[in-house]
Amino acid sequence: MFLKRLFDLIVSFLALLFLLPVFLIVALLVRIKIGSPVLFKQNRPGLSGGTFEMVKFRTMSNECDGDGNLLPDSARLVPFGAFLRSTSLDELPEFLNVFKGDMSLVGPRPLLMEYLPLYSERQSRRHEVRPGITGWAQVNGRNALSWEEKFELDVWYVENRTLWLDIKILFLTVLQVFKRDGISHDGEATMPKFLGRHK
Repeated sequence: MFLKRLFDLIVSFLALLFLLPVFLIVALLVRIKIGSPVLFKQNRPGLSGGTFEMVKFRTMSNECDGDGNLLPDSARLVPFGAFLRSTSLDELPEFLNVFKGDMSLVGPRPLLMEYLPLYSERQSRRHEVRPGITGWAQVNGRNALSWEEKFELDVWYVENRTLWLDIKILFLTVLQVFKRDGISHDGEATMPKFLGRHK
């Protein structure tokens, strides 16, 4: 765990340093094409289910229906936002979360707080490690998988994690970004809502 954290610190610091021009360009384009705020911030469950604020580049508009309710994600995802997601550029600010220690480079993806009480005992094991920018589920199907398949891959990672496995996942993630596979589930902007294992 010490080596994993040291690895996260070094890589996230170098990423923040060398990718700064990319950060600034993407931030400017988000401001022009989507508007303010440039960053999307949301509370997510981290290690042991504790709460942290995850940051990403904004990919959706704030369009609402006649009653003032936000439209579905698929209706609010703008073309430039879809490009950011397909290239994973929207994830770049999460290097800040990694540097702070809220996240790791590799681990189960941080999902919504409302999902916490819906997990089975086995599925909840995904919170035994810090959530990651990428993970074993992301390089084995990403959002094309069912929730059950993703959670099983997350738990497999928890049970088999090593620094070398992390390095392998990071390498496979680079390939996945270029291939742009599994960006969204069929008929969804990303994934359908998780309703629990019994539903």
